[in-house]
Amino acid sequence: MTPIAREHLELTRRYFLKLGAASACALPSLPLLAYDNAIAKEALAAAIAKLEYLTTQDSFGTVERGDPLPYTHPPEKLREIGLVRETWKLEVVGDPAAPPKFEASLSRELGTALDWGGLMTLAEKHAVRFLKIMTCNNGGSPLGMGLWEGVPLRTVIWLTKPQADIRRVFYYGYHNDDPKQLFQSSLPIGRVLEDPPGGDPVILCYKLNGEYLSGKRGGPVRMIVPDAYGFKSVKWLTRVVLTNAPAANDTYASGNNDIDSQMKTFARFVSRPAKVKVGEAVPVTGVAQVGISGLTRVQYWLSPQEVEWPADDPYFTKADWKDAELLAAPESWGGGLTEGKLPAGTLGFDAATGRPLTWPMRNTLAHWAVLISGVAAGKYDLRCRTIDANGIAQPLPRPFPKSGRNSIEQMPLTVEEG
Repeated sequence: MTPIAREHLELTRRYFLKLGAASACALPSLPLLAYDNAIAKEALAAAIAKLEYLTTQDSFGTVERGDPLPYTHPPEKLREIGLVRETWKLEVVGDPAAPPKFEASLSRELGTALDWGGLMTLAEKHAVRFLKIMTCNNGGSPLGMGLWEGVPLRTVIWLTKPQADIRRVFYYGYHNDDPKQLFQSSLPIGRVLEDPPGGDPVILCYKLNGEYLSGKRGGPVRMIVPDAYGFKSVKWLTRVVLTNAPAANDTYASGNNDIDSQMKTFARFVSRPAKVKVGEAVPVTGVAQVGISGLTRVQYWLSPQEVEWPADDPYFTKADWKDAELLAAPESWGGGLTEGKLPAGTLGFDAATGRPLTWPMRNTLAHWAVLISGVAAGKYDLRCRTIDANGIAQPLPRPFPKSGRNSIEQMPLTVEEG
């Protein structure tokens, strides 16, 4: 969550400095400073209002693979291997080990592989844009929030004229022609051809926040699977294989990961003071990832450290949780978009008003905040959690690691006598 947290904190710090309520030398040592209640309330509200929602390409957190990293090759090598738009090609072929029934391969050998010009021709009619948060399956915090644009994968698959005996789609990214570096993932054909209710399509993505993908972000073309963790959204896409095999072939399976887990709903802190004086308000801000089960509330719980919690309640279901404020959709989306505005036709948004049809939106990010007051002197643990649209509290219903980390986050807080 470092890029999101950094921007969040810098905006908050800047506003406190503007108020003249703190000295510049004091800020680097504290994540957020609280003063008297009136100033804290005003500062918290203003800082939140200024937060940008989308993460710029350069600010995204990165999980990378490859030795060397594919996008770091010199320009002539990038052209040779098809990692620039002018020479990029995508093959869509059959699996000889489990043959599907289809009519037309898109292959380099036959000279029928999809090139950049062909993809852009498809984009003129079929391009879609949607918001999606990117999170590593084992990372526990978001890497960034983006507006992704591309052509639905199914549009390209239909070019092969599929007929029968297709159960999965395997897909691969460029791997330096080294079998040991091969990275692959897969999806059921049903997920590719049809979206879940209210869901977005799997896409061959070529733009992030209105700009062509950089090599670092997986360009020229990568897969984006909107309801899945990052390992499903393979970078530097070069090859798609239609197969009648019933089982997945994901590289991530070798690490004991649940390769079919959809995004989970969970809350994380972004800023809070580590220490305040008695009588000072405690401004706390955070983000929530909105998974497949949606989001209705974010809650916090402040508990004295000396109180031992019963071992038979590991998820703190009986704790005195209180509601934080779940913030509305932003007016300006940031991320480098012109005037902070989303382009017309973004999925999930009203065409007339440009506002989201629902909020928070699944597979995206939501901001939350709370100003805690009246806390007695002592040492505390501060925790946060989500309540999903089914009324289930984090980390349930899926508390297990290796399928997306969603443990309840805990931070210390000390309240001192004045």
